[in-house]
Amino acid sequence: MSEKEMNMDAPIVSVRDLRISFGTGKNQREVVHGVNLDVFPGESVAIVGESGSGKSTTATAIIDLLPGTGQVTGGSIMFGGRDLTRVTRSEREQVRGSQIGFVPQDPMSNLNPVWSVGFQVKETIRANGLAKGRKEVHDLAVDVLKKAGLADAERRMHQFPHQFSGGMRQRALIGIGLAADPQLLIADEPTSALDVTVQRVILDHLSERIREQGTSMLFITHDLGLAADRADRIIVMSKGEIVESGPSRTILEKPQHPYTQRLVAAAPSLASQRIQVEALEEGIETTTDVLQQAAPVIEVKNLVKEYRIRGGGFRSEPFRAVDDISFQIPKGKTLALVGESGSGKSTTAKMVLQLEKPTSGSVLVDGRDVVDLSRRELFGLRRRMQPVFQDPYGSLDPLRSIGALIAEPLKIHGVGDQESRRARALELLEQVALPKALASRYPNELSGGQRQRVAIARALALKPDVVVLDEAVSALDVLVQDQVLQLLAELQSELGLTYLFITHDLAVVRVAADLVAVMEKGRIVEQGSVDSIFANPSQEYTRRLLDAIPGADLARGA
Repeated sequence: MSEKEMNMDAPIVSVRDLRISFGTGKNQREVVHGVNLDVFPGESVAIVGESGSGKSTTATAIIDLLPGTGQVTGGSIMFGGRDLTRVTRSEREQVRGSQIGFVPQDPMSNLNPVWSVGFQVKETIRANGLAKGRKEVHDLAVDVLKKAGLADAERRMHQFPHQFSGGMRQRALIGIGLAADPQLLIADEPTSALDVTVQRVILDHLSERIREQGTSMLFITHDLGLAADRADRIIVMSKGEIVESGPSRTILEKPQHPYTQRLVAAAPSLASQRIQVEALEEGIETTTDVLQQAAPVIEVKNLVKEYRIRGGGFRSEPFRAVDDISFQIPKGKTLALVGESGSGKSTTAKMVLQLEKPTSGSVLVDGRDVVDLSRRELFGLRRRMQPVFQDPYGSLDPLRSIGALIAEPLKIHGVGDQESRRARALELLEQVALPKALASRYPNELSGGQRQRVAIARALALKPDVVVLDEAVSALDVLVQDQVLQLLAELQSELGLTYLFITHDLAVVRVAADLVAVMEKGRIVEQGSVDSIFANPSQEYTRRLLDAIPGADLARGA
């Protein structure tokens, strides 16, 4: 018997009949119902399921980080020969961090905004007794950030969380979670904010740590392609229960439970790979230039955006975020602008919407340059172009009802009276497949997917021709993401909408876009139809992005 087989006889963590409830007294409600799972030394286990399935609740219960009134009401969590549900608080704190690392999903709410990133990494090092002395702690902190994928870690140490991109903040949290070389790492959607190439670097690093040091990982994700690539076993959760579990390839190639089958069918990473394989096998022509099929509604010409970045003292230096880019979007089509974090794609979207003024270049809407419009003319342009942002909770006023939020653009632009605006809001709710009864509810009462549908309804209130979607589905789990993408496709077909789709997820591009423009360091390095770019990428950068899409081996049947 090999050493690995011997180790597999003794799980590093064993959860039995775990029950978790929220609330107190008569209002107590059980949300996790008798979960059983094991993670063995050196093993990676993925828990998948839609939002509210109980996967994150189960994982955070292991390290006693349940929010609010959450509490374990039954079962056991065995780790290192001890039941963590029955040890003292100080004993749990000794385990947390040093023996069990944790990487949370939302980096902005888990990094203190008033402390530098370096200070927070050093705090972890000191708390876990990893180094002594100022220099030793500093050097280890730099090394931690380097291992997390930050090449310029020395300089980044002095910056604050708001000066990092979302992906960089997530990498810092991953570094903190791995700082003490824990036996078990719990990673809750650790790469959901990262573009595919950085995601691959981070996950390659985690895989290397597991292989070389025997670190185990409990991996929470909604991306089944990612689970197929990175996990030895997959556990599927729905409504607080495990509905299916087994080896990754078995689960994804031959799902038995109807819920698992729905997850596999909805995963963009798997769907994009299936589309590509089918296109190659059937010899589908991939060189058709969609740009020649219709006149452009949006035309960007030689667009440049420069910022002044403060250096030491009172000095500043220019930084070119967008560097002489040009593209067109035909009427009724979708152009996806893709690239790594910091490539300039969101800055481009803001300039198209005229939320940012370009340093030079032009943005033409139906042949008219909108860069130098008067305030009155720009107000009129807003009726034709509307945005949908990544975080619907941040873009919807929590103090206003859903009906009022959807009708607000109509009120601002003086369209109709109160009664007609309310009728239009109800019509829009129906159009985005939401019940009319939601009109009287508030954003905090809705799920993430419902809030994003409200954001889409609000964007459609003025009957625009163009909708700019900035990472509009990246924060959603696969089932909701699939529903929203289908909704967007139906609305485009029904209303003739033109989409500018900003995303870091090429899997979504494959299933949702007609055209793609690839951005790197502020420049467009390649563009064309989705079929032609995916089949015959001419740039090494594009090939790296495509190779990083999870699930390729599974789609090919390898």
